Amino acid sequence: MKLLFVASECAPFIKTGGLADVIGAVPKALAEQDVSVKVLIPAYPALAGLVAKGKSVMSFDYLFGGPARVVAIEAEGLDMLLLEAAHLFDRPGNIYLGPNGQDWPDNDLRFGALSYAGAQIGTQGIEDWVPDVINAHDWQAGLVPAYLQQSEGPKPPVVMTIHNIAFQGLFDSTRLAALGLQAQLFTSEGVEYFGKIGFLKAGLALSEKITTVSPTYAAELLTPDFGMGLDGLLRNRQADLSGILNGIDLDIWSPETDTDLVATYSARSIKGKAKNRAEVEARFGLTTGDGPLFCVISRLTPQKGLDMLLDRLPHLVSLGGRLAVLGSGEPALERAFIDASNRYAGSVGTIIGYDEALSHLIQAGSDAILIPSRFEPCGLTQLYGLRYGTLPVVARTGGLADTVIDANEAAMLADCATGIQFAPINATMLGHSISRACTLFANQKAWAAMMRRAMRHPVGWDLSAAAYLDVYRAARDSRTS
Repeated sequence: MKLLFVASECAPFIKTGGLADVIGAVPKALAEQDVSVKVLIPAYPALAGLVAKGKSVMSFDYLFGGPARVVAIEAEGLDMLLLEAAHLFDRPGNIYLGPNGQDWPDNDLRFGALSYAGAQIGTQGIEDWVPDVINAHDWQAGLVPAYLQQSEGPKPPVVMTIHNIAFQGLFDSTRLAALGLQAQLFTSEGVEYFGKIGFLKAGLALSEKITTVSPTYAAELLTPDFGMGLDGLLRNRQADLSGILNGIDLDIWSPETDTDLVATYSARSIKGKAKNRAEVEARFGLTTGDGPLFCVISRLTPQKGLDMLLDRLPHLVSLGGRLAVLGSGEPALERAFIDASNRYAGSVGTIIGYDEALSHLIQAGSDAILIPSRFEPCGLTQLYGLRYGTLPVVARTGGLADTVIDANEAAMLADCATGIQFAPINATMLGHSISRACTLFANQKAWAAMMRRAMRHPVGWDLSAAAYLDVYRAARDSRTS
């Protein structure tokens, strides 16, 4: 089978969040099942070196404001297709936001162009390679099936993957012509969404199959509380919706071989974890202590529940816990965590920003990772935590509920617990879960057993890649049946 991924980012080339990790890892897992995958992303400035080494395989005299081309190159074990359009993507800083911190005003054209290029590859192919299925990821690729619908001749089916339904890509209806969309597509069955052009909505309405990143999140999306206005559409398409857990790249995230650590370790011998803890304490200005070292590696937003953590910080510190925070996001939350670091000097340390190497070290050096998200489609940091023996303390929602086994009495007796879950999702219950973690940590024998169990918990892509392949086959067969 030949498969085209269309996405806005892909690790290790360009990354702002977990989407990039998924796009960089799934093709490798699918390749082991004899699937040929090419990944189409924009050629941002950071990818200029790859573009210079690549081969031009498709060109556009005029694509939403200027010339463009698709450049093919093999890099980091991936077959990459880079959409070079300087007028759309040759910009400094964040790939989605301008210098003022707001969305680029032409994001509709930027990612409309990405979708259009994906559709063109779908119908014309690249040299002698024509995809059997296109997998469009998140709103930035949501118009792929709309452009395919406008094209002539044979066209591949589309699988639309929702990584986070909170980001929907909504634009004014007056942009329809600028995006090259036919007027007849602006209907409730097409790209129209409450009077606007909805990129994600278009993908969900016009694709053959839909996936999202965990079984629990798939069920949550069918409800008004989580569907964010798209729950009705998804209920109508429930038979075409699959929840498939994310995995992680076990080669990149391996405490036995990770070069970002000061000492490697494994489930057989966890001694090296203590050296990493000492390094994290030094980096974050934390004192040593008998209590657990908690960490947060996250966007600092209300979705992530970090306002609740701020509320419970006095409780965490009173129990002898310490906290290392790495992240960026809303200025008010950034300031609040910096203030907390000053108020609880030695017990709380904050670094604003994101550093991939440091995130590896924090995972290795912490005892537990706090993820109190109000909603979480899947989450990857808890999977990294499991892999590194850093026990996840998570809200019972989305993929967090699917991947962490709560250390309740039954699970402890059955030797299957891998972390702590809490519900309902509020500050009080988060405080209780922190207390539970501290109590468990005091029993070092039981904690070490949980660490080893977590590190052996399957978090790779093998099973999920097989599930994706089933969906791709179903999408392909829906066109031939």
